[in-house]
Amino acid sequence: MVAPRQLRRIVATLIALPALAVLTIAAFVTPDAAGYGTHTQLGLPPCGFELATGLPCATCGMTTAFAHAADGNFVASFLTQPAGFVLAVLTAVTAIVATYIAITGADPRPLKSLFSAKLVLLGGAILVGGWIYKIVVTLGSAG
Repeated sequence: MVAPRQLRRIVATLIALPALAVLTIAAFVTPDAAGYGTHTQLGLPPCGFELATGLPCATCGMTTAFAHAADGNFVASFLTQPAGFVLAVLTAVTAIVATYIAITGADPRPLKSLFSAKLVLLGGAILVGGWIYKIVVTLGSAG
């Protein structure tokens, strides 16, 4: 049987590694000047929603925002996709906290209060707000 401290370290490692991988990938891609499309450098196809509607999808600009944030350009990250900037910062915080727990075996229960229903709703509102922002910016640059 795995001791609770060992289990915490294993789970924290399984959380930290993908977060660190995402941030590492973001650091190695070049933010697209258009404010979206950076994901195509990873071999992914262009946004199907954008191709079909001419409007950005809810996640358009996220990879670009992550790339800017990974480069330390937080203003460009926020202006590219506000929700992407928030998500990039949360990913970095997650990587730091999970790495700390993986190394020390610290008890993560004090962090439980961060995952309230209100916080989840706020996250959803930030995503929708970022999408609206991206649509407004896209329509403004088209006209």
